[in-house]
Amino acid sequence: MKFMKLGSKPDAFQSDAADVKYVVSDLATDVVVHVGGVKFYLHKFPLLSKSSKLQRLVLKATEEGTDEVHIDDLPGGAKTFEICAKFCYGMVVTLSPHNVVATRCAAEYLEMTEDMEKGNLIFKIEVFINSSILRSWKDSIIVLQSTKAMLPWSEELKVVGRCIDAIASKTSVDPANVTWSYSHNSKKGVACAEIVESTGKESLAPKDWWVEDLCELDVDLYKRAMVAIKSKGRMSPELIGEALKAYAVRWLPDSYDALVAEDYMRRNQCLVETIVWLLPSDKSSGCSCRFLLKLLKVVILVGAGEHVKEELMRRISFQLHKATVKDLLLPAASPNNGTYDAQLVHNLVQRFVARTALSHSGGFVEKSDEKMIELNFEQDSTLSVGELVDSYLSEVASDPDLSLSTFVELATAVPEAARPVHDGLYYAVDAYLKEHQDISKADKKKICSLVDVKKLSTDASMHATQNDRLPLRLVVQVLFFQQLRAGSSKELALTDNGAHDCIRPMTDQCDPCERRIPKHPNSLNKQVTSLSARESEHHRISEHRGSRNSFKDQLGGLLLQSRSRRIFDKLWSTKGQGEHGGKGSETSGSSQSPPLSAKPTEVKPSPLPPLRSRRYSVS
Repeated sequence: MKFMKLGSKPDAFQSDAADVKYVVSDLATDVVVHVGGVKFYLHKFPLLSKSSKLQRLVLKATEEGTDEVHIDDLPGGAKTFEICAKFCYGMVVTLSPHNVVATRCAAEYLEMTEDMEKGNLIFKIEVFINSSILRSWKDSIIVLQSTKAMLPWSEELKVVGRCIDAIASKTSVDPANVTWSYSHNSKKGVACAEIVESTGKESLAPKDWWVEDLCELDVDLYKRAMVAIKSKGRMSPELIGEALKAYAVRWLPDSYDALVAEDYMRRNQCLVETIVWLLPSDKSSGCSCRFLLKLLKVVILVGAGEHVKEELMRRISFQLHKATVKDLLLPAASPNNGTYDAQLVHNLVQRFVARTALSHSGGFVEKSDEKMIELNFEQDSTLSVGELVDSYLSEVASDPDLSLSTFVELATAVPEAARPVHDGLYYAVDAYLKEHQDISKADKKKICSLVDVKKLSTDASMHATQNDRLPLRLVVQVLFFQQLRAGSSKELALTDNGAHDCIRPMTDQCDPCERRIPKHPNSLNKQVTSLSARESEHHRISEHRGSRNSFKDQLGGLLLQSRSRRIFDKLWSTKGQGEHGGKGSETSGSSQSPPLSAKPTEVKPSPLPPLRSRRYSVS
């Protein structure tokens, strides 16, 4: 911190009381100056030689026949006037970053210019500000913060603007020339807090060395400082976002009660509106999605303007795939709308989907690496949003005030490609049915229709077959596709084994060609016998597969318990009765019901002619 001492005479000011000050001197005082309720008993000559304002006031008081002068609007009040009066007497005064602004404004008010005397107070203060204050990072921030109490004087004297320009210039210097910022010094125990010339040594100051220091500024001054920093064009969006996040953490309260307290509501509104206004122009970078969602939550709670809410939602839609369920648990604006604002999340998802569709509509005609990377990124982000929506629905499904229409709208907001697996959606639907047990059958059918049973995993399918909250029709569909999946797996395994058996050496593949014409009648007898045996084996396997017990064994490949087994037993008994009922069995089944319960028609193999006769006919 820089200081400046003026004058050489010892301090001769004394006080009789809190509101009376005088100068110890052999000469009697001849003027009384009233400043902010404090009386100063002084001498006219030292004051009038340096202050044009006091000359006029004393002259007017003399004309009125009094020796008292009243100054009610002096910047800084009695404390600042005492500094100016001591300077007029040539006594020692010390200027510092804490009192230099008030002293400069008071000197301007008292018109202590060079016209009255060379080297007057205004000149000396300006030298101190320009040569010391504005060259120091720490002092510039202190002086800027003190200008708020001196408005509008500090603004008219351009002290505010000069401090902001100095701060903005210093934030863009090479971090290698920065020892450390003063707020970090208090934590690290480092004494130096200046911007110095590079000494060739590696600096420990990071790129964001200035962020915490600016957090000490009031919101209006912080806004102006950040605007000046951004106008330099040397700060990355990520660094600007980090600075805004640090300022929000510094001033926005954590508790709900403190945030919405009536005494601080207006301040918090101004604060969050300023932060949103200062966000980087690049909407897809700079600030994390979590930070933006926290700002949106504050905007909702403090009732900030709709334009602020709209701006945040537009930015969040660019990186919604980076959000978490906890971040999306935004409070509802009205208690009548439930605990969480699911409509707002639906709006965010719609914006994300619209933006993704717009980027895809441009086409990827050029199959360059950049285009393919962008396409893959869009696919990954879409899948992430699909998982995010399903997890969010599972979380808010327990809200008793969540309407069915809101649930369905949000579930269908994501495209089909964003949900290749329906496990998350199934568990969300199950959680909703568990909490809202009084919904009608039509509503239950509507919400269950969201789930595509063909996209359920094995675990989710097994859970669904045991779920008493699901409609019977959905459970049957799950069982049907379970059986199809099991059958497909067996066929694939058989196909793989058959393909493996068909791989033979080249010599074996050529043998049938060599044995097309039998060389001896006994060889023909052996071939006919082998053919007959193969046909018999084929018919035996067909009869076995067409039997009732074999079908039940196949169906038992998946362990069905309780409700699932009862359903299949009921379906089997009904189907069996239909087979004995003639024509009724042909029309009793639905087009959507599983066709697996039909019993295959038994095919009786026709007897082969005796080997002897076949051998005779060939010969």
